Amino acid sequence: MRLILNVLWLVLSGFWLFLGYLAAGIVLCVLIVTIPWGIASFRIGLYSLWPFGREIVAKPRAGVASFLGNVVWVILAGWWLALGHIFTGLLLCVTIIGIPLGIANFKLVPVSLMPLGKEVREIRRGGPFDATLGRR
Repeated sequence: MRLILNVLWLVLSGFWLFLGYLAAGIVLCVLIVTIPWGIASFRIGLYSLWPFGREIVAKPRAGVASFLGNVVWVILAGWWLALGHIFTGLLLCVTIIGIPLGIANFKLVPVSLMPLGKEVREIRRGGPFDATLGRR
């Protein structure tokens, strides 16, 4: 199911959103001072290219520096990318088959506004022995 959702996502909105993150990342990397924001843009852009089966979690050590960096991010590029997610989410929700993809787009709005202090990780499929081995 994840493969089907990811392929639909890629065709309907993922590729275009990835291009937006890529453009923002390139512009932010050209300006030498904003390279950390450019790297965050590339990271979240790759996530927005193929999101199903992965999740975004807050880093436990993220603090005031991440918050201040996110404020700068919102001013430089975040609000444009958030508008892109909202616009494509609304367009996808027009059709029945696009509603899950539209909801996924709306879930990416907070991440597009505050990418620093977050990391992307794979969602593990739980097996029968995961709990006994202490893995989560």
